[in-house]
Amino acid sequence: MHDIIIVGGGPAGLTAALYARRAGKHVLIIEKGGFGGQMTFSPKIENYPAFLSVSGSELADKMVEQVLEQGADVEVETVTGIERHSDGFHVHCGEKVFAAKAVIVATGARHRLLGVPGEDKFLGDGVSFCAVCDGAFYKDKHVIVVGGGNSALQEALLLAETAEQVTVVQNLDEFTGEVRLCELLAAKPNVETVFGHTVVGIVGDAALTGAEVEDVHTGARRVIPADGVFVAIGLAPDNGAFENLIALDHGYIAAGEDCATSAEGIFTSGDCRTKGVRQIATAVADGATAALAACRCIDGE
Repeated sequence: MHDIIIVGGGPAGLTAALYARRAGKHVLIIEKGGFGGQMTFSPKIENYPAFLSVSGSELADKMVEQVLEQGADVEVETVTGIERHSDGFHVHCGEKVFAAKAVIVATGARHRLLGVPGEDKFLGDGVSFCAVCDGAFYKDKHVIVVGGGNSALQEALLLAETAEQVTVVQNLDEFTGEVRLCELLAAKPNVETVFGHTVVGIVGDAALTGAEVEDVHTGARRVIPADGVFVAIGLAPDNGAFENLIALDHGYIAAGEDCATSAEGIFTSGDCRTKGVRQIATAVADGATAALAACRCIDGE
């Protein structure tokens, strides 16, 4: 049996593992995909302490290396549920079951979909979420970026380096991202912004040919021609596997700054919990808080 099982290998989960190992606890991290979470999609991070600039993948690699050096165990599995038992918790991963005295859920969040006609048809074949992953396919082509927050602005800036034209569609009348990112985007001659419009459909027959947009003020619709659409409208939590054991709030795990959930012995950290700010720095802070709380719980404090 492990002392603590951490579900998720993003910055929150990795930091939790680091703190728990340094407290002498036997730790298992269960991650269903790539370590690092959403930060691995960021080509340039400039707001994380100690780095003037670092890629998300590089930062993730450093975090993983540090945690493995501390002796944490790792399993690449998908957690399908958690059950309370007399000796703690059983974490189910299909047919595999892992036991622990305490659990930290750090599942992060996934990309939010537009939910419009044509989106499913072209997912992965014209509709993308990651400019780092798919931007090279649109060199010298026209792409649309949907969204107006930091993620959308970063995606647009990266795509503008190689695409012939980038059109950013924002449903509000202004961007909600950082001022500096807005200034950088405004300086790009191949970037066009379309404010006050929502995407109501992805169009195309054999291949994607554009996005249909609607003016939020007049209701008028038109099609913006494009070879690809990058959706950057935020993230959604993926906590359905735990809803029978811990309280959720609109899909997010209900927890305050102490990172304690409604179930004694289960803690949470990072983007999967209710919080006002979702950044790498706040995820790391959550990871430390959750780990120390789990250690106190195990020690009977």
